[in-house]
Amino acid sequence: MNGFRESLIVTAAVLSCAGAPLARAQDVSDVQDLTAVIALNGKPCGKVVSATKRGENDYVATCEDGNRYRVRVENGRVVVEKTN
Repeated sequence: MNGFRESLIVTAAVLSCAGAPLARAQDVSDVQDLTAVIALNGKPCGKVVSATKRGENDYVATCEDGNRYRVRVENGRVVVEKTN
């Protein structure tokens, strides 16, 4: 391989790895935000341990106590509903 091609391969590898911490940082931020939203709505949860994004401003959050909630924005308001 020539030097330029090797540089491109190394750069691509570094950039592909650099995106993973950014995605994890966003996941942590989402989990913290969902924990706060659920608590502010008076629902039992403790701490959100995982969240699945269903759409824009639409999540299903799983709490450490086993409760699951759908958290979404509807008509400009935050809606928190318990799910099975």
